[in-house]
Amino acid sequence: MAAAKLKLAIEQGATFRKTLTWKAGMPAVAVDLTGCTARMHIRAEVASATPLVTLTTENAGITLGSAAGTIVLLIPAIATSAFTWESGVYDLEVALTNGDVRRLLYGAVSVSPEVTRD
Repeated sequence: MAAAKLKLAIEQGATFRKTLTWKAGMPAVAVDLTGCTARMHIRAEVASATPLVTLTTENAGITLGSAAGTIVLLIPAIATSAFTWESGVYDLEVALTNGDVRRLLYGAVSVSPEVTRD
């Protein structure tokens, strides 16, 4: 299964929360993510050495929904308000309990600049 391409749009100064559900098979059913971990980097470009944003299950940027197959991405408003960049690229990987790593998503990220600020 190849990774799906999905563009992410983040509003600067607002909480970014995106809920996804990983389904597989015929008919499609939720993938049980019990015991799995996940990680996601946003970088200015694929070859950029330093991530602009790192989300993981360990830093609470990603929450996995066990048997429901849900994946919640979270960037708090305090973090998005500090963004000084307007675009980047990302991918999302899930490490399965058997040691396999699956790249689920990839794509572009855009940041809509905040107008209302203190």
